[in-house]
Amino acid sequence: MNPRKAFFACLDRSPPALFEAALWIAAEHDPAMQPLLVLQDFTLLQQQVSLGMPMLPADELGQPLLRRMNDLGFAQDDFTPLRPAAALLDKVLQRKRGQPLALGLIALELARRLNIPMVGVNFPGHFLLRVPGADHLLDPCGGRRLYPNDCRELLQRQYGPNLKLQADQLHTAEPRSILQRLSRNLRQLHLSNDNPLAALVDAERVLELGNASAADYLARASLYQRLDCPSAERFDLEHALMLSEDPIQRLRLTERLGHLPPNSVVH
Repeated sequence: MNPRKAFFACLDRSPPALFEAALWIAAEHDPAMQPLLVLQDFTLLQQQVSLGMPMLPADELGQPLLRRMNDLGFAQDDFTPLRPAAALLDKVLQRKRGQPLALGLIALELARRLNIPMVGVNFPGHFLLRVPGADHLLDPCGGRRLYPNDCRELLQRQYGPNLKLQADQLHTAEPRSILQRLSRNLRQLHLSNDNPLAALVDAERVLELGNASAADYLARASLYQRLDCPSAERFDLEHALMLSEDPIQRLRLTERLGHLPPNSVVH
């Protein structure tokens, strides 16, 4: 099956098959990887986690689930520079090391299979989890509870003291936005590891998922520039220009467009 088509087919299900969709993203980068086999093998992890869980009501099992994952060796990947393997779900399952988002996706799938209520939160710079109705969030890297002050400290530690905590940063994330974030992560990881063609695969997926930003078009334009595709670069720069609300950025985009050769017209 074509991985991109299978990916969107997962999103079209009701409810969307978030974890399987993320596996099909990994399959785009490794033709030998078989998502359906990974799903079968995942049952063993589910059993290992389940055996160590306490006897508590389902809505109190979110933190124990994450702690159980930690007991089994799952932890944040601290390798520098970070590699794409930290976001490719099959590799994270093999290595038990990954970005918070990848660990969160594994936790969400385990929670779904074990009937534990849990949702994802696209918190800036560090994906988080929540049990609906709880007064705190959970760090997928070990299960630490984060209350509003903890979230504020996490935000300022990553982005500086001038960035204020906003209510929308704590909202439940929809499957499409989670997978778009995963695609953006992979786009950056492949680029920083000098694989622009792989980064282009992720950049295209970001745009196909919809609601793309000027920065998303600009990111793909820069990849096309690196790959010496001026017509495609122009297309994305023009879209970034239409979406941008920053006057300085608009000026720079206009100047950059002026240095590109005009699109050829075929008669």
